[in-house]
Amino acid sequence: MINLRPVRPDDIEQLYAISLATGEAGGDATALYRDGRMIGHIYSAPYAVLDPEAVIVAEDDAGVCGYIAGALNTVAFEERLEREWWPELRRRYADPTGDPATWDADQRRSFMIHHPKRTPPVLTDPFPAHIHMNLLARTQGQGIGTALLDRWVANARASGIGGIHLGASTSNHNGVRFWASRGFSRLELPPEVASPTTVWFGRYI
Repeated sequence: MINLRPVRPDDIEQLYAISLATGEAGGDATALYRDGRMIGHIYSAPYAVLDPEAVIVAEDDAGVCGYIAGALNTVAFEERLEREWWPELRRRYADPTGDPATWDADQRRSFMIHHPKRTPPVLTDPFPAHIHMNLLARTQGQGIGTALLDRWVANARASGIGGIHLGASTSNHNGVRFWASRGFSRLELPPEVASPTTVWFGRYI
C-alpha cells in the first residue's frame, strides 16, 4: 500500500538516494558520481529544507519510494536559494575550471551550484510554479506519479497558481511520455534559452 504525505526532515536522506537512483535520464546514476549527493543538492533537498509544504512523498512498506518537489513561485524560490542554500555548498565544492568538455559529472553539478541558471520569464510569466518528480523503479507504472502530481496540482490551484512548468531530459523517453500524457504541452523556447538536452513542458491549471 502506498501512502502519500508531506515530507518530513527525516525523509531528506532518502530524497538524496532517490535523486541519485533516478538521476541518469530516469535510471541509476550511482556509477557516474564520486559524491552521490550532488544531484539531490540541486533537485530535491533544497525544496524539502526551504519549502517543505511544497514537497509530497510516496511511501510504501520499504520506506519513501518517490517524491514530487517544487516551488509555487519559481522566481522567489531561486532568490531564496541564492541567499540560503547555495552559499554553504559553494564553500564545500570547488568551482571547476578548465575545458568543460573534460569535466566529470561531479564537476558539472558543481558548476551548476556556483552558476545556477535563472529560469527565464518566458517560462515563469505564464507558468510561475515548477516541479521535479522521481520514483524508484519498484514503484513505477502503478499510478503513483499521477497521484503525486494530482495532489501537488490541487495544492497549487488552491494557492491561486495558474500554471506549472518543468524540464525533462530528452533521453528520458518514459518521462517525456508521462508528462505529455498528463496535460503538459511541449514548449518551444527562444534559441537563447532553449537547451538541446531538455524538453520543457507547461500546463495551465
